[in-house]
Amino acid sequence: MSSVIQMPEQTVGERISGRDVEAIRNLVYDRFGINLTEQKKTLVVGRLQKVLRERNFSTFRAYFDWLINDKTGEGLDELANRISTNHTFFNREKAHFEYFAKTVLPAAVARREAAGDIGLRIWCAGCSSGQEPYTLMMLMKEYFGDRFSKWKPMLLATDISATALRTAMTGEYEADAVQQLPPAMCNRYFAKTANGQLRVTGEVRQNIVYRRHNLMDAKFPFKKQFDVIFCRNVMIYFDRDTRNTLVAKYYQHTVPGGHLFIGHSETLGRDETPWEYVMPAVYIKND
Repeated sequence: MSSVIQMPEQTVGERISGRDVEAIRNLVYDRFGINLTEQKKTLVVGRLQKVLRERNFSTFRAYFDWLINDKTGEGLDELANRISTNHTFFNREKAHFEYFAKTVLPAAVARREAAGDIGLRIWCAGCSSGQEPYTLMMLMKEYFGDRFSKWKPMLLATDISATALRTAMTGEYEADAVQQLPPAMCNRYFAKTANGQLRVTGEVRQNIVYRRHNLMDAKFPFKKQFDVIFCRNVMIYFDRDTRNTLVAKYYQHTVPGGHLFIGHSETLGRDETPWEYVMPAVYIKND
């Protein structure tokens, strides 16, 4: 990806020209790998005009200059939130969680036991506001039962958005947000708060490591491979080359026999990746 971004010569007021949109598209692609297609132009323009008003920038050039020179990361974090959609819910794409609990998790445990290594590792890449990693951790608590303290599975949850991560780490949700979960799990792993919300219990929250991470980093900072990687409904924003580069890095960081879960609206070209198809949106590393 090119890191050189050409700015338009002039911008009038809050009006965002075609060249302005191209500048922001280049920045977003360079920093986040997100491909803002022509179809999303109206959406981008509307959201950025709102940002300019809220931050009292009179021109797009002033906003853009602040954005690329901001050392705090606040501007880019806000930009990522504005152009992407952090929409998720508990037990989303239920068949994935059922397959994880009944097939993938037991196979990973058996593989680790045979190798004399109980260091089970799972990564939620693009964890958004936390519903996915919390669902996975609750399923592991159910599976391991009294053995959980022995295994202590490591679940890493990452996202580019600091805002989404703050929500995830708090673990508080509206009551209707957990309706997709089995009632027994809701009763066991949530507690009512003073303001009427439901909060994930400490025994679940304390076993998840949340970190801010950009999937576009050239190298991932992981020394050990993962048994399972969830990256669902993230690559819908990526073009073909970006997607293939990312799943190749996932392959490198997954143990032989490990699994990759992606979103049902996403696909991997079978001739473009070493991942082997298992079922819709589920792949395995067979080497």
